[in-house]
Amino acid sequence: MAVALTACGGDDGDDAPKNEQKQPNASASEAPQSSDTSASPETSEVLASVSGPGEIKLEVNTATRDSGGFITVKGSVTNGSKQQFGAQGWQGNEQELLNNGASVAGASLVDQAGKKRYLVLRDTDGRCLCTKFTTGIAPGATAPFFAQFPAPPAETTEVDFQIPTMPTATIKISG
Repeated sequence: MAVALTACGGDDGDDAPKNEQKQPNASASEAPQSSDTSASPETSEVLASVSGPGEIKLEVNTATRDSGGFITVKGSVTNGSKQQFGAQGWQGNEQELLNNGASVAGASLVDQAGKKRYLVLRDTDGRCLCTKFTTGIAPGATAPFFAQFPAPPAETTEVDFQIPTMPTATIKISG
């Protein structure tokens, strides 16, 4: 397999080996935050808006059921304070999640009718399939976020979005 990749990469000069070297250094969960627009809300519609301690405002713009049995929640976080916001406590209390740092790894969806809680999905290394605020959020700035969850049953159309330190937000699922 490596020989086939080397043979295919030879026509492009040095570009293919450089790309292969860069990929192991970037974590899968960090890619959407830096250059992928998938973390950006796709609409200006606001499904829910909550304010929490420190003049932090969280808006949920979409909660989309994906074909693979997942729900992707997207929105934005606005830091209305005069201090850098590092999402303290948002990574959750589980030992595995503590390594996600400033992130929305501690978010969950609650299906009240089905009486079930859905936690943020993780890769095999324990990294959340969610936004990491690697440098925090500057005072007055707004940053997009996303988080992926296992999907509740198809008949569930409304869930509670919960994130530590913030009030619960009830959102409708589309798709």
